[in-house]
Amino acid sequence: MTKTKEHAGDTVSLVYQCRLPLSTHTLNYLADLLRRHLKAIRSRWRGLPPGRIAVIVLAVLRHDQRLADMAGGNDISATTVRRWRDELIALLAAKAARLDRALKKIARRGGEVVLIDGTLIPTQRRTGTANRPNYSGKHRRHGLHVLALTDERGRLVWISAARPGRTHDITAARRDRILAHLRAAGLGALADLALSAWTATGTTPWSSPVSRPPAPVSSPPPRRRPTASWPPDAPRSSTASPT
Repeated sequence: MTKTKEHAGDTVSLVYQCRLPLSTHTLNYLADLLRRHLKAIRSRWRGLPPGRIAVIVLAVLRHDQRLADMAGGNDISATTVRRWRDELIALLAAKAARLDRALKKIARRGGEVVLIDGTLIPTQRRTGTANRPNYSGKHRRHGLHVLALTDERGRLVWISAARPGRTHDITAARRDRILAHLRAAGLGALADLALSAWTATGTTPWSSPVSRPPAPVSSPPPRRRPTASWPPDAPRSSTASPT
């Protein structure tokens, strides 16, 4: 079998339409965010209007479309699509709420606890030295780990930065100083067993909705008999014991 990088004969580039389930509010929000950014940096023009740029980026992020495929259907280069994707991700990340402000907002509304849990976002297997850190032994697949906080009704209020898939929930919570922010806001947290086992300075606001099974009660080990050289009527020492 001979490997070649040449294209097969009589091939043409075909463009097809696909359906993207997306709300109009999300599309308009992303397009307006891009328009304000272009006005702030005084960008005169782009290859496509902000509305079409938002659709292309959402298609890449939602359905994992290949950059070359999206570029070929819109008469632009794959590098341009990659630059637009990274630009809009940075704009969305800048609009995300800070952890301390999100917790204080919940406290002002009368909330008492938040729900916290970590999850793994599946990704493709990476090559090189970045392969092993992204592998999660718990889920047995590659991915990125994120830590999310929600209110009592399950509405998302904060999400952490993406970390390698092998990161544990407790490690991510320590790096983001979740415990210190919760104490500063006067809130508690409901978490699973992975996070409820974490304690600091003897007290912790974690509480687990799942109770641990009681530990089996084991009988105490039998006492050893004194050796023959120890007289039974000899006084016991205060620093040692034959048993």
